[in-house]
Amino acid sequence: MTTNLPFMHHVGFYASDFEASQRIFTAALETLHITAGYRTDSFVEFWPEGGDDTPSFALEPADDPSKVTRRAHVAFSAPHRAAVDAFHEAAVAAGAVSRHAPRFWPEYRAYCAFLRDPDQNNIEALHKEL
Repeated sequence: MTTNLPFMHHVGFYASDFEASQRIFTAALETLHITAGYRTDSFVEFWPEGGDDTPSFALEPADDPSKVTRRAHVAFSAPHRAAVDAFHEAAVAAGAVSRHAPRFWPEYRAYCAFLRDPDQNNIEALHKEL
């Protein structure tokens, strides 16, 4: 058994508007060097540029309105504050709604930005400052 496994292998969202969600996540995640490692017409999986598929984030269309992922929260690590700023800017330009512009949150000891995707999911980028 391998003991150096990441905390999480993958997470996925089912989108009501796959094209809009794909546009937002692609633009935002590219600023963090997270790219679409695998893509079809109805599925996209993102993982760290030049890495393997673990950890990864997947997005696909919901086949039924009752199966849409709503109001979930996912946070992506950023290497520095400028990457958090770029994430926020790219996501808003692609159609996300800003919840909180980038700033330092002392209670989290992190520089963070928060956005909403079309399904009201809370999308975050953060640079931890210990």
